[in-house]
Amino acid sequence: MKQKPNILFIISDDQGAWALGCAGNREIKTPNLDALAKCGMRFDNFFCASPVCSPARASIFTGTIPSVHGVQDWLRSGNLNMAEHTELRENPLYASENTAIQYLQDMTTFTDVLALEGYTCALSGKWHLGDSVHPQHGFSRWYTIARGGCSYYHPDIVENGIVHTESRYITDLITEDALKNLDDFSRSEQPFYLSVHYTAPHSPWDAENHPAHFLKLYEDCPFESVPQEPLHPWLSPGAPYKPGKLGRRENLTGYYAAISAMDAGIGRIITHLKETGLAKDTLIFFTSDNGMNMGHHGIWGKGNGTFPQNMYDTSVKVPFLAVWPGNIPAGAVCTDLLSHYDVFPTLMDYLGFVPNTKQLLLGHSFAAVLRGESLEAEHPVMIFDEYGPVRMIRTHYWKYISRLPYGPDELYNLSEDPDERNNRTNDATVADIKKQLRSRLIEWFTQWADMWVDASHECNTGYGQLCRPGIFSEGKSVFAEEACYREAIQRVFNTFEKPSGEQP
Repeated sequence: MKQKPNILFIISDDQGAWALGCAGNREIKTPNLDALAKCGMRFDNFFCASPVCSPARASIFTGTIPSVHGVQDWLRSGNLNMAEHTELRENPLYASENTAIQYLQDMTTFTDVLALEGYTCALSGKWHLGDSVHPQHGFSRWYTIARGGCSYYHPDIVENGIVHTESRYITDLITEDALKNLDDFSRSEQPFYLSVHYTAPHSPWDAENHPAHFLKLYEDCPFESVPQEPLHPWLSPGAPYKPGKLGRRENLTGYYAAISAMDAGIGRIITHLKETGLAKDTLIFFTSDNGMNMGHHGIWGKGNGTFPQNMYDTSVKVPFLAVWPGNIPAGAVCTDLLSHYDVFPTLMDYLGFVPNTKQLLLGHSFAAVLRGESLEAEHPVMIFDEYGPVRMIRTHYWKYISRLPYGPDELYNLSEDPDERNNRTNDATVADIKKQLRSRLIEWFTQWADMWVDASHECNTGYGQLCRPGIFSEGKSVFAEEACYREAIQRVFNTFEKPSGEQP
């Protein structure tokens, strides 16, 4: 065996923790992920750091929060330097692009550390952290997509510094590049780190975007695993559900099919690990960048599925699996509260590395859990989340959401109300609990946030980030704001005529 384990890190896109067979969903077909859970450990209370893709991914790799790394919304710009790609200028898909920005250039990622420690680092799939053309942060192999999203059958692929359009299913393309990397790694004694970042199950979900045999799996599915609810009054103008257009069944069929197709790709990768003899020496992590509402709470989308942004568990809770046969307990389920910002310190602890990082790592290692032990008594029993001025503190039993500066705030007793239906922010009988949670929330963000990129000071509408905030923005508008959001904002302000904290 090599001195250090190889690492395979698989990240899905917009997969809620609920959208996994081994997590209790009896309708979705994820046999390969379910098999991974049986071979290793499934985490039942794992959370993203921000309920939208780019901030969440930045937090995974840097071990810190949007108010430190500065990626506070999905990146609408900064993916390409159009001076190098003049052939794309007339394509409306690239209208927001101008200059490539390496958003994490002032941060140390765990892949930077791994590369310094002798790992060969490869990326197969989505990056969406700026500058999609040039390998960075320790990666020496780089196969990605040009922007944050793409058509499933006509993806714009970045390979060898060139952007070109493919005509094959993007899930298969990502899988096949991962298999090529594994073939090369099997002939080397050097340990490897392989990031496999699928675009699935992100929209689009129409039938033209997914293979017929995966759609057919769900043609008779009643979709009882997803609640049917009236549309949320704060539903964002850009939400994928549109009455009279792609409806509930079509959306759910495409979403489930995208997950099953990805699951099949993961199965190919796991089989290849075994065939090449790499499986016994490879630590596997699987997670999603953020959660997803597919009608939950009447929302179609994640944190920016509403305006103002939401922090429901369906938006912030993600699947997480950890597998290393013979090392991580098989079939175990961890119920500890953990976050994506814990991944960096956990990897370092588990591998025995002491990283020299540009930023402070605010997470805590759960390497003890991977070894079959319990977390230390002083391990935090609360999770923090943020999306622009919306911030959350969550314990096993309570969740408090603060919407700066105007509200409305939310407070839920999760032990009695796990579906977050009864907002008790104005309930005098739990006023002390609200006060304690609010104080701890303020204290934590005051301790960790960087004043120059503090997300609570930014006008984040959820419609995309255009450049780096704070001292880096140089007077430019940091966030995109579509005209359609004016109506959404007015609807929210109209709710303030109701008693403070009442749900609209």
